[in-house]
Amino acid sequence: MDRHYARPRIVVSRCIEFDPCRYDGSKIPSPVVAHLKTHVACIPVCPEVEIGLGIPRATVRIVRIDGVDHLIQPATGRDVTRDMTGFAARFLDSLPPIDGFILKGGSPTSGTSGVRVYPSAERSQAIERTAGFFAREVLKRYSQLPIEDELRLNNARIRDHFLTGIFTLAAFRKVEETKDREALMQFHAANKYLLMACHQGLLRDMGKLVASRKKSEQAELYSHYRTLLCAALSQVPRYTNNITVLQHALGHFSNRVTSDEKEYCLRLIDRYKSGHATLAEPRDLLRSWVIRFQEPSLM
Repeated sequence: MDRHYARPRIVVSRCIEFDPCRYDGSKIPSPVVAHLKTHVACIPVCPEVEIGLGIPRATVRIVRIDGVDHLIQPATGRDVTRDMTGFAARFLDSLPPIDGFILKGGSPTSGTSGVRVYPSAERSQAIERTAGFFAREVLKRYSQLPIEDELRLNNARIRDHFLTGIFTLAAFRKVEETKDREALMQFHAANKYLLMACHQGLLRDMGKLVASRKKSEQAELYSHYRTLLCAALSQVPRYTNNITVLQHALGHFSNRVTSDEKEYCLRLIDRYKSGHATLAEPRDLLRSWVIRFQEPSLM
């Protein structure tokens, strides 16, 4: 059952578990990031420090002037919009292939959503919520990748979806480096049920692409597959799709387990369907049968 995963490469806000570089000189604790640091290659970044605002520093805010957003430091009146947009472009241009981002929630530079926009640098009520200046460029360039803030990762379902995305994309990145058509076919087969849970229509499209792999130029084949893969992984699996996957897996054991065992598995799936059990219950039972029968297509 051992499976060796490629090491994901992700960009992380430097103030989250890396350095005390927030505006007040603090560091943000995140059990998720702390644990991930041993399993992924992190590229930490603090856009505000990188443009010379220092630690500690007066806060910045997004101010909308004549319909245009600016990044202003109210205490000094300094407009650092150009500095920030220039740094974001240079930093992202310099990155190697990336599998995802974890950015500081609520930050006027790194927040991915819900960041307050003000009508002036003076004390005032927010007029809108948006993404921070650095995060905007990330979202524009890497919209197809898993991008989260550290607060949302406290939600188990969101965290599971994010981790699934970055590890699957890291595995694909390693296969993509080979540009080997047969390696792509093996990757697709290994991830069939995961993709079925994400989006069955896209799974069919990917299957057709892989089936006709010998007719496509290698770079075009991998580029098209990556687009479909990212689109599929962006979809949070619905419980109905999970049930379909469970039923497909159960089909491998219909003639190997007793009728009572099969009935018990079906009851667990029904309990999951009705919201009275977690996905882990029927999935772990099926996992035990995979081990027991050494089912090669599911190992």
